[in-house]
Amino acid sequence: MTAFIFIVLIVGGTAALSWPLGRYIQWAMDPAADVGPRRRGLDRLFERIAGKLGRDAQGWKKYILAMLAFNVVMFVVSFAFLAFQHYLPLNPDGMKAIEGSLIFNTAASFTSNTNLQHYSGESTMSYLSQLCALMWLQFVSPAVGLAALAAMARGLAGRQQMGNFFIDVQRATFLVLVPLALIMATLMVQGGMPMTLSGAAHATTLEGAEQVIARGPVAAFLAIKQLGTNGGGFFGPNSTHPLENPTFWTNVLATMSIIIIPMACVWMFGRIIGRMRHAAVVFGVMLLLMGTRIAGAVLFESAPTRAFASLPIEQTDGNLEGKELRFGAAAGPLWAVVTTSTSNGSVNCMHDSLNPLTGLMPMIGMWLNEDFGGVGVGMINMFVYIILAVFLAGMMVGRTPEYLNRRVEAREVKLAVLALLAQSLFILVGTAVFAVTPWGTKTLNNAGAHGFSEMLYEFSSASANNGSGFEGLGDNTPPWNIATGVVMLLARFIPIIVPLAIAGSLAAKRPTAQSAGTLGVEDGTFGVMLTAVVVIIGALTFFPAAALGPIVEHLQFMV
Repeated sequence: MTAFIFIVLIVGGTAALSWPLGRYIQWAMDPAADVGPRRRGLDRLFERIAGKLGRDAQGWKKYILAMLAFNVVMFVVSFAFLAFQHYLPLNPDGMKAIEGSLIFNTAASFTSNTNLQHYSGESTMSYLSQLCALMWLQFVSPAVGLAALAAMARGLAGRQQMGNFFIDVQRATFLVLVPLALIMATLMVQGGMPMTLSGAAHATTLEGAEQVIARGPVAAFLAIKQLGTNGGGFFGPNSTHPLENPTFWTNVLATMSIIIIPMACVWMFGRIIGRMRHAAVVFGVMLLLMGTRIAGAVLFESAPTRAFASLPIEQTDGNLEGKELRFGAAAGPLWAVVTTSTSNGSVNCMHDSLNPLTGLMPMIGMWLNEDFGGVGVGMINMFVYIILAVFLAGMMVGRTPEYLNRRVEAREVKLAVLALLAQSLFILVGTAVFAVTPWGTKTLNNAGAHGFSEMLYEFSSASANNGSGFEGLGDNTPPWNIATGVVMLLARFIPIIVPLAIAGSLAAKRPTAQSAGTLGVEDGTFGVMLTAVVVIIGALTFFPAAALGPIVEHLQFMV
């Protein structure tokens, strides 16, 4: 009962806060024509900063090209910082050069808002690399996602011009992410989180031994790590580290900050398209799917771990292996589902230690990849499912499918299917290749079904731009670094480009008059249809892989 109240307060409280935040983000990203002089002044400042690049409104094609060019610059700049960190300042602990494939993987990871980490930050990265490469990307990569969602919403609202990417990315960074990160970092410092540019602290233990304690600008890094659905930890153990998550209350704040902006993005989307009831239906579907996985994770983790099955130990509190006991038994499963419902990927427990079916819940979140997703891109991914749901519902009743008074035809459906197929191919093909080659088999610490789950989870995390992992896997090798790096980049931009193209195609069509036969997207019937489409597509695509991994492992434990 205590666990249930804990979960309801966190998820319910965050959902309530997302409503006013959604209004604010809409004001920041898509101001009304009659907005006040101060807000107009901010946009004029952004236009001066962007120069010629920020003067013209862009259609969907130009918007995509601008986004891709900006991301190429992001990748190159971060790659250079990482490659030359041993020659650059702000390196008080003397961090050495980084191996080439790891540089590529890390630059791809943070550029794509994945933050998959095949390294431990406190023993690999200088302060300059952490701040000017990685933390910088943790601001601008979610800003790219939020800008893309705003552009897509404008297209669906019937605007031929989707805005200007260079203005939108500044709005997202300076009006949304920076202010929220400043508030969060201040709260985290008050909670005991370090914030310093000094080198590691040296202490003498009671036994007389010298201990080196890594520290740094942790609070600044942590704030945007969570709010931007980034997930990249300052320390290798991520939010299981006591300096990255000092208290029960910092754990609560971090959990809420992971999902608050993705939740608010749904309301921002509804305000821009002028369909708040539709946004409420979508929000409800997302909350239902996430809540079901949270309940499942907490239930499955209430069973004791099989690691102690042969020992004379009586367990009454469920699986406590790999958990931070300061936070309570339910905090680990809750975080595991929340962080994979978004593209966050941070952890406050060891996912590799979860019971098999508990570990399946985060995987399902990454396979479906639609509730509430990353900043901006979560709602973009759900839009793909919405298009398919509208199409299938229209075919079932014998009418031409329509979405927001515009016909959904073969071109839009083909593009939506392409986006979903790309996600599944990246996960399943990558897992299959590594499961039958030394690239994967020689990096496993566990044989059998659990070892397969480790590889399946890694490619799921890379494809969903998540970043968490079953860390029994020795993944810091050139094959893993290159393969997951390529997957992260492709899986970041295909699911953004395709929905923008769909929105651009719909925007170019003449609106149709609404009639009694028009399919409604603002009622419970559509919510049921949308839920069914998400669940059925996910089950048909990924159930065979789940059966080979977590499900088989669970059945083996029952024998």
